[in-house]
Amino acid sequence: MSVTQQFAFPPAGTRRFGAVNWLGTWTLYVKEVRRFTKIMTQTILAPVITTLLYLAVFALSVGSLRPAIHGVPFIEFLAPGLIMMTMIQNAFANTSSSLLIAKVQGNIVDILMPPLSPGELNTGIALAGVSRGVVVGTVTGLGMLPFVHMGVAHLWAILFYAVGASLMLSLLGMLGGIWSEKFDHLQAMTNFILLPLTFLSGTFYSVDQLPAFAHTITHWNPVFYLIDGFRYGFTGHADGSILIGVSLTIGVNAVLWLVTDRLFRTGYRLKS
Repeated sequence: MSVTQQFAFPPAGTRRFGAVNWLGTWTLYVKEVRRFTKIMTQTILAPVITTLLYLAVFALSVGSLRPAIHGVPFIEFLAPGLIMMTMIQNAFANTSSSLLIAKVQGNIVDILMPPLSPGELNTGIALAGVSRGVVVGTVTGLGMLPFVHMGVAHLWAILFYAVGASLMLSLLGMLGGIWSEKFDHLQAMTNFILLPLTFLSGTFYSVDQLPAFAHTITHWNPVFYLIDGFRYGFTGHADGSILIGVSLTIGVNAVLWLVTDRLFRTGYRLKS
């Protein structure tokens, strides 16, 4: 074998890691998880405390005055909605801030240069966002247990919507981080899109109490199905169709995954 053959590089586009770079994807995921666990006071403890304060305010101000909703005490009805709200907000914040900060600081190249395909980048970053959402939701739920009775009616719904909702907002956060060029852009998405969708989705009330036109509009809000399905897992009652909710969650996640994958492939606002 000649020296040239011995030290020849593989043809352009050939990967030395097989079909999937498992180690690289895992390393990216761990890097993104460590990013938020190193500042747990800000990324985990703070949202948990904020959500518990929401619960305390509602319990002290109107908890004893509100009638049961579909046979469920108001506070027990409210708790799953608050948990879901904090999960999706933190899943969105994790991926969007990660990409935007990398772009602003100029170290986005550290993510794009390693031998990772767009799908592997998608997987590592998105699953880290899911992890933060699920961790914050779990800690919030545990924090509520001393104050709220939370039964489990359908465990599969709790697990499915916890992961599905966190994935949806994690992918949406990636879109936000890629599109945004400064923190004002990202804050606008949070204030004018995410918060209205969350607050007007039945987090604090049953949509059956709304006028007909508002009830119809709410059923076009994808976040409504996330909260309603997650609450169904605890209370056994749903305001909307569980079948539609499951189908919508899977469908929206598939579309968002394809879009983020495409943006990584083209380098839109990442390589320019």
